[in-house]
Amino acid sequence: MALDKIEKISGKAVCVPGNDIDTDRIIPARFMKCVTFDGLGEFLFHDVRFDDSGQSREHPLNDPRHKEASIIVSGMNFGCGSSREHAPQSIYRAGYRAVIAGNFAEIFFGNSVNLGMPCVSLAQDSLAELQQLVSSNPEMEIEIDILSRKVLAEDRHYDLSLPDGARDSLLNGTYDPLDELLENSHNIEATASSLHYV
Repeated sequence: MALDKIEKISGKAVCVPGNDIDTDRIIPARFMKCVTFDGLGEFLFHDVRFDDSGQSREHPLNDPRHKEASIIVSGMNFGCGSSREHAPQSIYRAGYRAVIAGNFAEIFFGNSVNLGMPCVSLAQDSLAELQQLVSSNPEMEIEIDILSRKVLAEDRHYDLSLPDGARDSLLNGTYDPLDELLENSHNIEATASSLHYV
């Protein structure tokens, strides 16, 4: 099954401030007892969004001005900590389709790209300016242009950084390794049958 080619992602954004936002903050471990990833979105950033009694705290993701956001803007070293696949899954299943930050933990980045959820990096001055724009104008549309390697916001263009391998897989629709494996099942069977020890 061919996957959608991802050249551009557009949408409103929400700024989740801070550096070194780790995967345990993104999805606390006690919510990882699921058989599938369905439903993980409701627990995204749970412990910083809700108190012990389940009441909402003041947090950008609880702000009704950002309820239509589909892009997260954050700080440096996003997705660090343990290599739980549930972290990008929870972001994706909460309705977000891209993350813009200063840089990303490697395993989080790979798991995100495998979902078709680009994680693009901006220089620190550009990131700070974008965070300010997003916070002051929740209705603003952002465009992440993978093809031209730009983030567009209002009249500003920021150069984004995205490794060539990840960029190519998004542009060609080959970002899901499981899909690629299933697409090539006939080649796998042919190779296996040619091996004398199988």
